[in-house]
Amino acid sequence: MGGALSRFERFRPDRIETYPLSERESKVGVGDFARPVQGDSLREFFDSLPDVLAVRELRELVRALRRARDAGKGIVWGFGGHVIKVGLAPLLIDLMERGWITALATNGSGMIHDFEIALCGSTSEDVERELGRGAFGMARETGEMLNRAAREGAEQGLGLGEAVGRLLAEDERPFGECSVFLRAHQLGIPVCVFVAFGTDIVHNHPDASGAAVGRTSQVDFEIFTHQVSRLDGGGVYLNLGSAVILPEVFLKAVALVRNSGIRLGGLTTANLDFIQHYRPTQNVIRRPTAEGGRGIALTGHHEIMVPLLAAMLRTPAQPEDAHTGGASND
Repeated sequence: MGGALSRFERFRPDRIETYPLSERESKVGVGDFARPVQGDSLREFFDSLPDVLAVRELRELVRALRRARDAGKGIVWGFGGHVIKVGLAPLLIDLMERGWITALATNGSGMIHDFEIALCGSTSEDVERELGRGAFGMARETGEMLNRAAREGAEQGLGLGEAVGRLLAEDERPFGECSVFLRAHQLGIPVCVFVAFGTDIVHNHPDASGAAVGRTSQVDFEIFTHQVSRLDGGGVYLNLGSAVILPEVFLKAVALVRNSGIRLGGLTTANLDFIQHYRPTQNVIRRPTAEGGRGIALTGHHEIMVPLLAAMLRTPAQPEDAHTGGASND
């Protein structure tokens, strides 16, 4: 072509050395590819998924959970309020009943949504509408009963989660079968609640007691730290949708456990959320596993990812690699 030539010197690739494509080590092969589902079973669907990236990590998490349950290690699930709001309580309850959960942790939001569902089968008010007319957070039963649970729990030396579970168990609850707190109480599984004061609607009510909430939440921290100590040697901690509070609490519990002389070796941690935030990445995935272990980040909506994980745990265990591929795809 005509025209002026560049005045700058250029690198000429005419002397590069090449090699046959067949000799190259590649990260993905046809053995890893997705396959059309031939039947209608979940097993066939899971086997049809491509064995790459997030699918491979999801399978690794499932294997870690299977190993932990088989070995009697701790399996702790932390969840934010959104997990309850999108209707996943029945799945958490089923996982508890089948031995996939040894302890639970949540924030004040998770406690409130679970309580309201147990009481009346619905939760999650229209914040913009209620805030505009000065009614946001003013539901009577939520404020009165949860603050009562905190006060009674403080008097009896209970954690906040246990106090709420006991309160729900006092009477027949119309939708109690959908309550994580109530079912955990019945099964003897601890639910630990970590409260940031001023963040929850129950703090707006006149009978709120900072002393009671603080005392019961501190007890829950001690219970939670004991449960974290059970993760040594192959346990699993999952963080579902808590961007700040639970990752911070988990890190402090890890510090306490290791200070006591327990290594927490072989630990698997996982963060499942639709955005990978800073604190879960650092305090759940990276820092606790830096001395040995595995951190897994899975990005997606809770209402899709948690049912997918729960369904995979329901299917029979299979050989570690259902595909014939196996090339690394880090």
